Parts: sequence; C-alpha cells; structure tokens
Amino acid sequence: MNETIYLSYILSFVLGSILGLVLSYRKYKAPYYIGKMDLLALILAVIGWTLALNSALITFIPYYITVTIGVFLLAMVLGMRPGYGRNETFIGIIIAGIIWIVRTVIL
Repeated sequence: MNETIYLSYILSFVLGSILGLVLSYRKYKAPYYIGKMDLLALILAVIGWTLALNSALITFIPYYITVTIGVFLLAMVLGMRPGYGRNETFIGIIIAGIIWIVRTVIL
C-alpha cells in the first residue's frame, strides 16, 4: 500500500510540474520576471504547502489524499518557468509553517 501512495505523490508532482510549466509559458512571455507577484501562484502555493505540511491536522480527509493534492498544487508553482514562482513558494512555505506551529505547538 505504501508503494502505491508514494507513486501517487510522484505522479502528482510530475503532472503538476508539467502543467505549471505549460501554463507559465502561456501566461508569461518575458524570460525572467522581476517585480509583481502572481496572485494565482501565491494562492496555489499557500494551499499546496498547507495541505502537504498539515495533512495530519486535517482529520476528515485521509492524509494521502491531502498530501497528493497539496503536492500537485505546490508542484504547479515550483514547476513554473525559471524566475517565476520563487517568491510565491517562499511565502507559501512560511504561511504553512506558521499554521503548523500554531496548530501543533501553541494549541
């Protein structure tokens, strides 16, 4: 069973990376992006990292489903063309880490 779960994680990461790369090449024409933050990528990063890091804290959905969805969403941001999505990924990790600390340590 564990091998199947790991396979679903790997497949969701690969599919998310490919989809993120395709969508970013369609959306952005410049080779490198400086300045504005992409709101959609930020939302995907925050949701993805939150689901991936806090899957044990979400009790009404099995952990392997939340991790698979989270890995797919964060891979869409990580898989964007070079120079895009790095700030959104960093903010997503910070917010997911804060949520994890609040839910496990403080509460």
